[in-house]
Amino acid sequence: MAKTVTRSGSSGRTSPGLLASLDPLLREWLPRQRWFAGKGRPVTGFSLVAVTELVPSGTRLGLYHLLLRAHQPDTAGDCYQLLIGVRDALPPRLASALIGHVAQGPLAGRTVYDGLYDTRPAELLLEALRSGARIGALRCERDPEQEIRPGLVPRLMTAEQSNSSVVYGDTFILKLFRRVAAGVNPDLELPLALAREGCPRVPPPTAWMEADLEEGDGEPYVLGVLQPYVQGATDGWELALRELAKGEDFGAEARALGRATAEVHGALARALPTATLGSAQIGPMVDGMVGRLDAAAQAVPALRPYAPALRTAFTALADLAAEGHTWTAQRVHGDLHLGQCLRAPTGEWSLIDFEGEPARPPAERRMAQPAVRDVAGMLRSFDYAASSADPPAPEWAHACRAAYCSGYAEAAGRDPRTDPVLLRACETDKAVYEVVYEARHRPDWLSVPLSAIHRLAAPDQP
Repeated sequence: MAKTVTRSGSSGRTSPGLLASLDPLLREWLPRQRWFAGKGRPVTGFSLVAVTELVPSGTRLGLYHLLLRAHQPDTAGDCYQLLIGVRDALPPRLASALIGHVAQGPLAGRTVYDGLYDTRPAELLLEALRSGARIGALRCERDPEQEIRPGLVPRLMTAEQSNSSVVYGDTFILKLFRRVAAGVNPDLELPLALAREGCPRVPPPTAWMEADLEEGDGEPYVLGVLQPYVQGATDGWELALRELAKGEDFGAEARALGRATAEVHGALARALPTATLGSAQIGPMVDGMVGRLDAAAQAVPALRPYAPALRTAFTALADLAAEGHTWTAQRVHGDLHLGQCLRAPTGEWSLIDFEGEPARPPAERRMAQPAVRDVAGMLRSFDYAASSADPPAPEWAHACRAAYCSGYAEAAGRDPRTDPVLLRACETDKAVYEVVYEARHRPDWLSVPLSAIHRLAAPDQP
């Protein structure tokens, strides 16, 4: 049974001097981070949601846990989770973690940095999770059936992602959410539900960290989730690119991945409520798709010539619903692509990262959706992989898309392609999302979703 350890720690709306000293450094550092959601808009100020001193700053290594709201024009301000390390000077191994040198306030003369890059802070996080610690507003919970051995060596994963992950001794992986909000986080909620259902396709949560704050109206902030690390696994994106580079067929893997997706969908439908979508429900769903298209066309001029034809993908779905057609909605992954899938050395596929599309509001990410939304995301991912090849390989993508849908049908008993209107609407909505994302974050990739937009706007589409 996990032992709960309670430690005191300064927490809440305190340390205004600390925030004032960090403010000029964070204004420069925070917008440069891959996981910062407010790119393209200036940061006008910060406010502390909570600060917990995990290691006193007067020691050789200080450590603060911050929940910090970044204020920007025309937004309510997103809340970010930061682990701020404090040292007199950084050793060369931590140079890439530098935030800056503090000029004033309680940390004047010292150096602050992203503590996740440092071994000791990462070790402290694991020990807190292992012991079920309570530190200030921070609260750690764990599954008592899973053992967490002490002393596992941490390493930060440096691959581009919208959060931060630390691997502990090839045994566990801790995903720390960078942009956080009060309420249920699907990246904890859904794996817990799947674990109760006995679904082997998703690593079960071992422990998790939350913050209990007055600001959340009684709802905790989910800060991080520790799960078993699939040792020796290759993520689907890396594997697909490797096979593409060798000119190898990926059809068998795509088919197996389709089966795994369908198994997860089946387990989610058993574990959590489902709903029937008729005209009354499809109408608002279509309105949302059209609204996102209109906003995207305003933001990305290259999309505007295609907007009228793309709108027909959504109106066709509304027309079908008006004729009496219905669909089943359920909880889904929400942002499924090759990079969210792991292939173990045994050949088994797992699905990870159930947080959903980071740009969508948390309540929207938790809504029941047609399972085809996930299928559309994976079909788009095959296009992305094929476009990354030199030269691009559209036929490879076409074969993978077909194999994936066939594999899905084997496990689910229904082929997503038998509902082409819904599939086109979901894939179009996903491609529109990608256009905005790439224009904002990776302009060099914009041609990939625009190529799909060209195809989806063609008159021969259903």
